Amino acid sequence: MKTLHLLIVSLFAAIVCQAQLMPPRPPMPPNSPAEAVKDPVNYVIRVEWNEPKAESKFLEILTAEGQFDLNTIQKNSVKINNSEVPVTLKFSGSLTALDGEKGRLQLFLGRTVPYVTGSTGMSQSYSQMSVGLNSTFIVKFGKAQVIQSDENGEISVLVKRVEK
Repeated sequence: MKTLHLLIVSLFAAIVCQAQLMPPRPPMPPNSPAEAVKDPVNYVIRVEWNEPKAESKFLEILTAEGQFDLNTIQKNSVKINNSEVPVTLKFSGSLTALDGEKGRLQLFLGRTVPYVTGSTGMSQSYSQMSVGLNSTFIVKFGKAQVIQSDENGEISVLVKRVEK
């Protein structure tokens, strides 16, 4: 019995000697990434374009950080052979806040443009081509920026944080 008792004590001592103590974890410094959990925030993204001799047009969406995608039909259609052909608009991309004042915006803003591909007698066939702007840039929240400008007009974007 004494031998069994001695064997158990020896086994216990061997296990205790083999075990490594975990060093104490140092306290996290204030404002460390692990402690800095961001409150979710919504953003309004407004894209406005001005065409010569035309009224300015815009798209505006509400989104959180991450991906967004909008497909819609433009108010004015194109007439081909007395038929109204719709023009679609596509606004997609992603928004990443870098801090409380700036963010990275990747966007595609485009539309379909119908064009005649052939005609047979009284009817014409048409197709649509997608055209647009695909770009990534840094935005300052609350400040509009011109992101494209040429003889056809200009496009500006405004990203605003929506505070609760």
